[in-house]
Amino acid sequence: MKKFNEQDIRLMITKIKEQTPEHYFEFKDPFWIMITTILSHRTKDEVSNLAGRNLYEKYQTALNLSKADEEEVSKLISKVGFANVKAKRVIGAAEIVINDFGGNVPNDIDLLMKIPGIGRKTANVILSDAFSIPSIAVDTHVHRISNRIGFCNTSKPDDTEECLRKQIPHDLWLGFNPVLVEFGKTICKPITPKCNVCSITEYCNYFKKIQSKNRK
Repeated sequence: MKKFNEQDIRLMITKIKEQTPEHYFEFKDPFWIMITTILSHRTKDEVSNLAGRNLYEKYQTALNLSKADEEEVSKLISKVGFANVKAKRVIGAAEIVINDFGGNVPNDIDLLMKIPGIGRKTANVILSDAFSIPSIAVDTHVHRISNRIGFCNTSKPDDTEECLRKQIPHDLWLGFNPVLVEFGKTICKPITPKCNVCSITEYCNYFKKIQSKNRK
């Protein structure tokens, strides 16, 4: 696997940004960012954003959500994957924020991961999106694209995060996940990546492999 130098990495990320839409954030408030991120597991962004908005319009605050009826919450988020499980999780998360953290979402990864429904990826999303703390969140898009391009050669998201933390310049960590998410949704798709319009094929290991196969 080719190792990219810092100049290559910066150029690639610049090119990716230039050809992908800006990521849409439904909320700026840390609590509702947390709730929407919990809802987003195995669910499309637009669906989890709508579900988060439904909860916000109904409950407004962490305190109100912490006292919500689980069945009612499940109905409001019915279109997300595992709605019943997530209804219990978001109510539980609200309870923990109120009872353990004085109503404020913690900006510490270890404290965040004590909240049921928040793993390392979700915690990093919250740190980055809610608190502007440089973090690299590895979801399915980031994991797939990082291995396709050749940033990493990993099979597990945690290993991908460790790899990226070593390769991606620290000043690019903020926004890295949203940029690659949009790139993964529009260009570097899971099944049919649009290599014909991608602006970084000259660097990409996946594209080089495709070219090599076509020559045979």
